[in-house]
Amino acid sequence: MKLGILFSGQGAQKAGMGSDLYQSLPAYKETVDKASEIVGYNIQEVASDETKISQTAYAQPAILTMSHAIISALGDALPVPVAGLGLSLGEYSALTASGALTFDQAVAIIKDRGAYMQTVGDANPGKMVAVMGDDQKLVENVLATLQSEGKKVYPANYNTFAQLVIGGVAADVDLAVEKLTEAGIQRMVELPVSGAFHTPLLKDAATQLATRLTGEKFNSFKYPVYSNTTGDIFTQDTLYDTLTQQIISPTYFAQAVQNMLDLGVDTFLEVGPSETLVKFVKKIAPKSVKRYAITDLESFNTVRDMLIAEGEETK
Repeated sequence: MKLGILFSGQGAQKAGMGSDLYQSLPAYKETVDKASEIVGYNIQEVASDETKISQTAYAQPAILTMSHAIISALGDALPVPVAGLGLSLGEYSALTASGALTFDQAVAIIKDRGAYMQTVGDANPGKMVAVMGDDQKLVENVLATLQSEGKKVYPANYNTFAQLVIGGVAADVDLAVEKLTEAGIQRMVELPVSGAFHTPLLKDAATQLATRLTGEKFNSFKYPVYSNTTGDIFTQDTLYDTLTQQIISPTYFAQAVQNMLDLGVDTFLEVGPSETLVKFVKKIAPKSVKRYAITDLESFNTVRDMLIAEGEETK
């Protein structure tokens, strides 16, 4: 098995996430309790509060904590991955699992990052729409034309090679949807988000994060982690610049997955509240590539047993 590990991003959260894991797995509970001490509130209680968990400021620390708690609970059952990848916020989970960030450090950073994005997003409300279709150049051209007319609408997430999320000022996104419909795009879906993430509308949050990350120490990697922003592997030297640009730059998840496949990954495992990323992988990778997700106690037990069996076979 050549494992690629994926870490859920914001939007994956849901009320009650991780509750059965918290009640059943001591290592999971220990990780969540440690994060709760750092942020100053009970993360598991927040994860069960439908109103709070929908807010950026609370969702980001909760998702990062859940993802890392799953890794901690898997322990030695988890083989060293060939590479890691997280979607947006999930990059911090990936960097933590790889050793580039300590868990305490990541939780503290994400608490502040989530607060910056919440405040700036509230002050600069936006909208995001997923555009389905494999002619992403057409979408880019329509947006470029609108931008030349002063409209604030941008490519935000290249999730698969047939799904590109656009974002910006709500009225401008609505105009883009109209223009894309005229250009022949048949399917578009508005996303339930509070802001236009990964667009210039979040520039003030990026500025605040740049200041916040100044002086942070980054460690060496136990295994490679791919960046959504560049599509390439993070290095200690590029971490600061890449993470500060990430908030306002498009994510290239599809391209990063393809790079992992080119590296030889034949099995993907997503950890976090949802199976969104392995569903994206299904649209990118060959059918022979295996896909798993750990989102609750049942899936944890199933995947852990599979990993242990695989490990025994390779001894």
